[in-house]
Amino acid sequence: MKLFLYRIYQIFIMAPILLVATILTASITIILSMIGMGRWAGYFFPHWWARLFCVLTLVRVTVVGRENIDANTSYVFVANHQGAYDIFSVYGYLNHQFRWMMKKALEKIPLVGYSCKVSGHIMVDNSTPASTRETLEKAEKQLQGGMSLVVFPEGARTWDGKMRQFKRGAYRLAVEFGLPVVPITINGAFDVMPRFKKIPLYGHITLTIHKPIEAVDGVHDLSALMTESFEAIHSSLDPKYA
Repeated sequence: MKLFLYRIYQIFIMAPILLVATILTASITIILSMIGMGRWAGYFFPHWWARLFCVLTLVRVTVVGRENIDANTSYVFVANHQGAYDIFSVYGYLNHQFRWMMKKALEKIPLVGYSCKVSGHIMVDNSTPASTRETLEKAEKQLQGGMSLVVFPEGARTWDGKMRQFKRGAYRLAVEFGLPVVPITINGAFDVMPRFKKIPLYGHITLTIHKPIEAVDGVHDLSALMTESFEAIHSSLDPKYA
């Protein structure tokens, strides 16, 4: 009965509100980005949009380890990818100015994809060496003055809640620019909405922010960086997904 009432609430109250909120957020972000306010608008409005998603879905988010990061420092955050609510929980509760590193194909999402593009999210295009270099140049302009980057090194959402192998390309910008890498463990998002479900469920998500992995003399050892970040994320993972 409880779940039935929750589904009725989702259909008639939650879904309409979130649809309107998504359209407004994307539209406002696009307009402000076009007049030169994309750096601020590209985070501020989506941040509160993501919080609204969690609140209306009755998903509680707890953040542990916020003291490990500084608001004025640029980082590359790497996190495990349990489900769609990884995006909402990180966007809404990390409380640090950042941009996503995402596939260029996501530009095709109506309205939302274009808002991401014009507000400065890093659209990865590896189709040619020239395109790759252009992506790096755009990223270098963005990752300054406390602007950070969030990426999911697994490349896609897990099917069973367990971590997949990390991909080297996710660390390209950290290595290229010698930025500190901050591992984030996401717990609970798989229970809220795994990739094989279309409708979310209420629940509790925990973000554990680990200490930054600093570049030594401005240089990262890629293999060691991947191993250390993987182990840090895995260390705080719920035992049922470890």
